[in-house]
Amino acid sequence: MRSREEIAIIGSGVNSLVAAAELALAGRQVCLIERSDRLGGFIHSSERTIPGYIHDTFSSWHPLFVAGEAYKRLGQELHARGLEYCNADGALTASAGIDPETGNHRVAVAYRDPKTTAAGLSSTEDEGAYLKMLDDLAKNASTVFGAFGAELRSVREVSGIAFGALKRGKLRGNESFLRDSLMSGRNYIRSRFDGWEADQLWSPWLLHAGLNPGSATGGVMLPVMALTMHSFGLPVVKGGASNFVAAFETLLRDKGVRILLGADVEKINVEAGRVSGLSTSDETIASRTVLANVSPQALYGKLLADADPSLVVASKKYQNGRGAMQIHLALNKPVEWLDSRLNSVPLIHLSNGSDSTGIACAQAEAGLLPAGPTVVVGQQSVLDPSRAPEGKATLWLQLQEVPFTPVGDAGGTLSVREGWSEELKVGFMERVLARLEEFAPGTRETVLAWDILSPVDLAQANPNAVEGDPYGGSAELFQNLLWRPFPEAAGHQTSIKGLWHIGASTHPGPGLSGGSGHLVAEKLI
Repeated sequence: MRSREEIAIIGSGVNSLVAAAELALAGRQVCLIERSDRLGGFIHSSERTIPGYIHDTFSSWHPLFVAGEAYKRLGQELHARGLEYCNADGALTASAGIDPETGNHRVAVAYRDPKTTAAGLSSTEDEGAYLKMLDDLAKNASTVFGAFGAELRSVREVSGIAFGALKRGKLRGNESFLRDSLMSGRNYIRSRFDGWEADQLWSPWLLHAGLNPGSATGGVMLPVMALTMHSFGLPVVKGGASNFVAAFETLLRDKGVRILLGADVEKINVEAGRVSGLSTSDETIASRTVLANVSPQALYGKLLADADPSLVVASKKYQNGRGAMQIHLALNKPVEWLDSRLNSVPLIHLSNGSDSTGIACAQAEAGLLPAGPTVVVGQQSVLDPSRAPEGKATLWLQLQEVPFTPVGDAGGTLSVREGWSEELKVGFMERVLARLEEFAPGTRETVLAWDILSPVDLAQANPNAVEGDPYGGSAELFQNLLWRPFPEAAGHQTSIKGLWHIGASTHPGPGLSGGSGHLVAEKLI
């Protein structure tokens, strides 16, 4: 018998898992509803190619989670239930590109130690600028991370952050930091560094925040990425990302959370302006508190039958970001890079920095397959040898600059007439592998098997990835921070009493921090 009313949570991505766990630990009755046959959303791993090779199907890296408030609350509970991380102590991330003047290869490497990283830059001026970049953010960390963890429509919460900022620095200093924060990543780098290394190294990381090098707020997200990784590394879940979900599931069941799998929520029920529960494909669940981890389009266009017409219109105009693509490879042996330093780097971008990444983003946003895509090369088995048989390796390739509905090929060789057909997926993969061959010749012949997920496949796997966008909608400034998902519905508490909106399409946006789930759970507790 359940003596108290349940809090119902729709969806089971990281924000739902965090909210459910924190609420259950606080003694609340929780019901978690998931349309799939498993928990986790875009957190999953399996033998996608051949037996013995474990691939993180979608997301993989957890620096934002271990750096966040949710981990502070839940980390001990999760580790007690089997969660283990493998992390980097030395080389952390790198970028390999081509010098546009000489045509020679150039490689920039970041290490856990920021001083070692700075010492590898080409000039003493840039070495000092790099450390100052991190120091400037550290001085303003409570403002930045306070904003990520606050309701930005709340005068009380925002005034507290602003007051703290004014206490720490003079008005001029705060104005300078605000100006830098609103810059694009490209302009931020150009304003601080003379050499190419910082740009090539960190500008591609903006893609992981749903931005491009020309997006506003890159001036804060770029140093946030750098400082977070220097501080917390690039942890991956030992044995595969599904073990992260398994630890959460054990915790939830231990605390009495009712988990419904294969249950598709069809409607959120509302009576007299207040949520009264929801209807699934199998049952009606009574609840006066519902957390919906869904896209704005689904919330206002499907689940709320009598939603405010202005919200329905706004949700239809909500803009999705670029599509993404995952390529999983089983290799006969680990990659041997021309620059041997890369053999032990967990995550490498193939990019010239803001220039090549900006071009690829522009081509994708115009509906074209990029001629020179930025390739994210994940070498998880460097950190976690259990991912592959002894002497073998896995490779996790991510492409974040691909159109959901391609209208052409910027490279001029691939036909898009039939959309994301198997032929097009393999053809684009070969382009990606040819780019990898430039820096690690012989890799292609070591490929034993592959598995490719196009943007269409991502959208089919997760309804929140509308048009193949895994980041819950464009994170450009007009749809971010104070205005996420859009001004008419900004903030997690909706206009319907008891109904809360969480997930990547809400503040603080995409990533595996669990930020919106933690924020809402904290308010309910």
